[in-house]
Amino acid sequence: MPLVLCADAVAAKKKTPTAEQPPDGTDLGPVVGPNVRRLRTARGWSLEALAQASAVSRAMLGQIELGQSVPTINVLWKIAKAFDVPFSTLIASRAPKHVTVLPAKQSRRLLSHDGTFQSRALFPQDDARRVELYELSFLPGCVEEAVAHPAGTVENLVLHEGQLSIELRGEKHALGPGDAIQFEADVPHVYRNPGKKPALAYLAMSYAVAS
Repeated sequence: MPLVLCADAVAAKKKTPTAEQPPDGTDLGPVVGPNVRRLRTARGWSLEALAQASAVSRAMLGQIELGQSVPTINVLWKIAKAFDVPFSTLIASRAPKHVTVLPAKQSRRLLSHDGTFQSRALFPQDDARRVELYELSFLPGCVEEAVAHPAGTVENLVLHEGQLSIELRGEKHALGPGDAIQFEADVPHVYRNPGKKPALAYLAMSYAVAS
């Protein structure tokens, strides 16, 4: 079911929960915290070492590990890049099943810091995987600045509704409904919704095969 968002970005921001108070189905704290701590411990890193590698503050990392704070999308990307692991490694609940139904109302959604961008994983968070599928939602006026992903990461996005502009390597690519784009995402890139209506897109994220 497509995500329904209010067309009035200002009103939506007032109703959008903060990262510390996510809406129903988005509480990733109990999942992300143990995964970050497990990866950090396995590498023999201190919180300070992870803070330096990820450019995320030691205090924030401590809150994340304790499940006291739900990180934004960009923060999770920074941590995943520091560990050099797929994004799904951080949100994996490690409960694999042969068949998994993902009810829309129980979906885990990640928010940008201002609430104008939402990402919903369309795969079970059971373990890390090489290909991930997401539903992305952009309110009017949304500007989402994505950090560079690990080398070899490729994004393949198709716009379902609205308008979207993607900027990378000094170029802008405008998309309309039905348009698709594929690009190497190992450089910073920006998503913009220049329209007056919400935009909805689907993204396939693939990672390089480890040698």
